[in-house]
Amino acid sequence: MTYEEKTMKSEKIYEGKVLNLRLDTVELPDKKYTKREIVEHPGAVAIIPITEEGEIILVKQFRKAIEDESLEIPAGSLEKGEDPTRCAIRELKEETGVTASEVKFLLEFYTSPGYSNEKMHLFLARKLKKGVAEPENDEYIDIVKMKLEDLMEKINNGEIADSKTIIGLLKLKEILKEEL
Repeated sequence: MTYEEKTMKSEKIYEGKVLNLRLDTVELPDKKYTKREIVEHPGAVAIIPITEEGEIILVKQFRKAIEDESLEIPAGSLEKGEDPTRCAIRELKEETGVTASEVKFLLEFYTSPGYSNEKMHLFLARKLKKGVAEPENDEYIDIVKMKLEDLMEKINNGEIADSKTIIGLLKLKEILKEEL
């Protein structure tokens, strides 16, 4: 059976640089009413850059929301009307300095569908060429290269807790297994 919620009223609460927040009044299937807080996000990309030597390039940066550093695959938000592939190429260059002559779309997923419409587009980048990173003015990023097996260990012991990175590395593990 399919259940839907009918939006009766929608009110913008906040409009920001990265996201918006709205409050929806919805009618439930049993005709009761409730409120839903919705984070509106333009969508994002995440890229798994893998070198010829089999190392994955990651970024380590402080994340204010969790008050800690996070080891992640490169990622970033889509600009209005931006093609996800172009965004992936742009973000990879900005955050790591790397360009890739092979960028392949893998999958897309919602990051937190309980309260946000953010859709993440995941890409694999190969045939990499080093360059100079061009992070945004408020980004302080360290570049880390590691083998997949070491990263899987970091997932298992909780050192990597970022969902896009976990999804991306598990997908990469599946791809590499299929290629053998």
